[in-house]
Amino acid sequence: MTDSAEIPVTRVVWPGARRIIRSLYPPIDLFDDIADPADWPLLLAAEQKTNPRLMETIGQLDLVPPARRVSGPGASYVMAAFTHASPDRPGRFHDGRFGALYVAQAFETALFETIHHHAVFMARTREMPGWTAQFRELVLDLDAPLHDLRGESSAWAEALAPDDYAASQALGARLRAEGSEGLVYPSRRDPHGECAGLFHPDRVTLPVQARHLDYHWNGERVDLYRDAGSGEVYRVS
Repeated sequence: MTDSAEIPVTRVVWPGARRIIRSLYPPIDLFDDIADPADWPLLLAAEQKTNPRLMETIGQLDLVPPARRVSGPGASYVMAAFTHASPDRPGRFHDGRFGALYVAQAFETALFETIHHHAVFMARTREMPGWTAQFRELVLDLDAPLHDLRGESSAWAEALAPDDYAASQALGARLRAEGSEGLVYPSRRDPHGECAGLFHPDRVTLPVQARHLDYHWNGERVDLYRDAGSGEVYRVS
């Protein structure tokens, strides 16, 4: 088991970091439209009396401490990663009992990361070949002191296993409980890329939406992606 005391903490500053998400997730009006997060609990309590489906949209707001919540245009794309945490949607450093926001330093890294996870999903569902999913690219700035797994060390090699997240999820839970802001680590899908997993939403700026992307499934792998705006198609090597 990785000893958290052995992991250095580094201030990570990534202007123009990237996150790619499925386009099927709509913005949440509460996060984008109501400026002061301190007002959210009272508004929720009032609206629940007439809108019983509201909590399905907002998610578990209490998973984010009031002082760490963010609001304004684009806030939904950050907050939803935390309020819609679920054991059905775990990640490398969280098992779904709490949320985490994953970003990449560069577009190519975010692309390869999402292509990998989409391919795993497609293989399980045995979907027919075709243009199967739409994604949106988000651009945001990151500035946070993060536990740094980028150095070559056997002390945390287990937490960087490509496809077994048991050790990394245990490490993430322990670090979060100890007050960590998150982790920075080498991408397992892009050999030249770096990723970060954040435990709180206020360590990034509100994202700006960039490209819309389509992924093509050939029955075995994602072999193409398309910029939906320009129509240009790129092969995935």
